[in-house]
Amino acid sequence: MSQLLGLTLLSIFLTGILIIPFIDFLYKLKFRRQVQKTKDIFNKPTPVFDKYSKWKVGTPFGGGILIITVVTILSLWSYGLLNVAAPLWEIFVLLFTFISFGILGFYDDIKKLVGKNHSSPFFGLSFRYKFLLQWILAFIISLVLYFKLGYSFIFITGLGLIDLGFLYIIIATLAIVSFVNAFNIADGLDGLAPGLLIICLGAFLAISSTQLDQTLAIFISILIGSVSAFLYFNIYKARIWLGDSGSMALGASLAVVGLLTGKIFALAVIGGVFVIEVGSSLIQLLGKKYLGHKIFPVAPFHLLLQRRGWEEPKIVMRAWLFGFFFAILGLYIALVNN
Repeated sequence: MSQLLGLTLLSIFLTGILIIPFIDFLYKLKFRRQVQKTKDIFNKPTPVFDKYSKWKVGTPFGGGILIITVVTILSLWSYGLLNVAAPLWEIFVLLFTFISFGILGFYDDIKKLVGKNHSSPFFGLSFRYKFLLQWILAFIISLVLYFKLGYSFIFITGLGLIDLGFLYIIIATLAIVSFVNAFNIADGLDGLAPGLLIICLGAFLAISSTQLDQTLAIFISILIGSVSAFLYFNIYKARIWLGDSGSMALGASLAVVGLLTGKIFALAVIGGVFVIEVGSSLIQLLGKKYLGHKIFPVAPFHLLLQRRGWEEPKIVMRAWLFGFFFAILGLYIALVNN
């Protein structure tokens, strides 16, 4: 445990030291939020979102790039230094998830800056193609979990381990894609998604420690440290945002962390606020498509609270409290009768 705490502190220190010059670097690159008119997956405008986000124009995004760099290098260094006797495929799954989704998100970040005026078809990919790439990456990860690491089971309290066979691949893929988009949606408020992530990771660190999975515990500890240092600069009013590079990488990694513990049901509970965010958006989209009208005045849920007059910090603080409750509940579900 002392090693894990040391890695967390080292990760906090390195990210904290680098983030201020990194913010300055983003300003020089003009990697900042532009005036934009966002659209949903049906290519329809979302004026309510733009209304509550217009004051954020000019703030740099791309903090996920720094987190990915620090966590990847520090993880590889730690695995070698500590001589971790772990399956190489487990390390591959963790870092491939983290980096590949980060690259996909980075493409989306670049598209926001140059896509509108760029003639290359590469910058013209629509949401559906980006969504397809998410499924492809998630499917590859799920195949590795199933064929190389032998994961084909889920743990359900009262029933124990249930072997799903090939169905596991489908469920794992769905879990990864769901959390990628849930995290991306929740990242609409300053500090909301990173703060919730730290709470979730804390729960999974406890689970991985009881399972004596040192490889996973090391990755989680380092990730907690880096995200914590980033969060200091991301709380209201944020000096830097994750960008899609960070939100996709972190959302996918949270899902894979949950899958590696074998606690898919606990993952849904521990990440309960993320589930509410993506669930409210999904219900809204289905209502528009199949019923021809909105189910909620606006979605996701945090945007509904903003519309009702809640200030951004109030929403974030209370979401963290609910996240803590869900984490305790999920941790109890995961460990009872374990």
